[in-house]
Amino acid sequence: MGNRFQVKDRFADGAQYIDGQLRSGTSGRSHTVVDPATGDEVLTYELASTADVDEAVAAAKRAFTGWSAATPGERSDALHRLAAVLAEQAEDFAYAESLQCGKPIKLSTEFDVPGTIDNTAFFAGAARHLQGQAAAEYSGDHTSYVRREPIGVVGSIAPWNYPLQMAAWKILPAIAAGNTIVLKPAELTPLTSLMFAQAAKDAGLPDGVINIVAGAGRDAGEHLVGHPDVVMTSFTGSTGVGKRVAEIATATVKRLHLELGGKAPFLVFDDADLEAAAHGAVAASLINTGQDCTAATRAYVQRPLHDAFVARVAELMETVRLGDPFAATTDLGPLVSHAQRDRVAGFVERARGYATVVTGGEIPGGELATGAYYRPTLIAGAAQDSEVVQSEIFGPVLVVLPFDTDDEGIALANDTPYGLAASAWSRDLYRANRATREIKAGCVWINDHIPIISEMPHGGYKSSGFGKDMSAYSFEEYTQVKHVMYDNTAVAAKDWHRTIFGDR
Repeated sequence: MGNRFQVKDRFADGAQYIDGQLRSGTSGRSHTVVDPATGDEVLTYELASTADVDEAVAAAKRAFTGWSAATPGERSDALHRLAAVLAEQAEDFAYAESLQCGKPIKLSTEFDVPGTIDNTAFFAGAARHLQGQAAAEYSGDHTSYVRREPIGVVGSIAPWNYPLQMAAWKILPAIAAGNTIVLKPAELTPLTSLMFAQAAKDAGLPDGVINIVAGAGRDAGEHLVGHPDVVMTSFTGSTGVGKRVAEIATATVKRLHLELGGKAPFLVFDDADLEAAAHGAVAASLINTGQDCTAATRAYVQRPLHDAFVARVAELMETVRLGDPFAATTDLGPLVSHAQRDRVAGFVERARGYATVVTGGEIPGGELATGAYYRPTLIAGAAQDSEVVQSEIFGPVLVVLPFDTDDEGIALANDTPYGLAASAWSRDLYRANRATREIKAGCVWINDHIPIISEMPHGGYKSSGFGKDMSAYSFEEYTQVKHVMYDNTAVAAKDWHRTIFGDR
């Protein structure tokens, strides 16, 4: 990377972005962003207080009047300009994302940043297509049509695994629809959310349309969700925290969108292309060091292919290169923190008591010892009801289990509380189509696992939450549907009035 900006200089005024300005938090408590590859300090900043949240919400409420009245074309133009600014600053965004998360620079450069630019360009176009049902005379005497209107101030909470993309997924549909937003990023990873808001100002979006409060979940986060002037909450994170968000939001009758945990099955039928499935499993289980709600975590392989699949996946995992996230040859970076690494290691160590760790399962030494690294890990022989099969590990760990009949494979795939994503691998069209129908997940890939596109929705079933990110479907979360009905008769004493008073 060339010309890397100095993070401490960039955020010298603080790590809160309220009403178009960076400022310090006022909670009296600080937090340090740490480079997980080295353990070095990146930035120490003052956390947001509840008063900071109040100011951010007030700024968003003031900005809503003008922004909601802007034409779709004006909002579209602003987002097109934002996409251009993001493209100009792409190198800085990729650097900051890898620095705070530990992701390999090739992932930030080729996935996170271009994906965010594409999302922005998509919503720039989608802003012009907020459509309702066409006008018609459904009653015979009236003309009805549907308006889509912005709902107000949105208070959203984004996670630490994809800080830039998740910020964009929250912000873009909300503001494209004419709302304003206060976003709370994870304390671990606030840098690119703040940069996104600054880029929006550079693109000419009005102050107050996008506000960022970097604070603790139990303080700033809960206050934001429960704020009386916030009309909707969108949260991405664990199912446990999502339940708490739902409790607070429903107490104030807020609209709620939840994208929660996942435990994605990777279902390999016996007619699948073994080499394709093995390569797909390694990529899908190790993306972002496994810190992805849609990552492949449970591979169910029909018995005739099971042993060959385990052997080939282990062989491929052993070629994965751990190292400096900023080295072009690095495949796998550290986990986001040492605490997260130790949590993942705990799952694997406990699994040794009831399953076989085929490869990996260790913290590397040498030059990587100071970082939050963990080797790609493959586990076989676990029972369906075991912890590593049922719980979200959120690390570079794949568990492989055999199955015999197609019925059994699909039943096993559905046998968790989660339903965010899944894949099925087969050359048989009818088998593949059956999998897409019967697997209970918000996204089912066939002969691939992980790709996402701006035009299609992302969201889950069951304990993985409800509502959609990306695509035009996301506007269902961020718009109010209003029925407008006009009388066409000009008759004062209408016939239906006689059901209330008078005679026919």
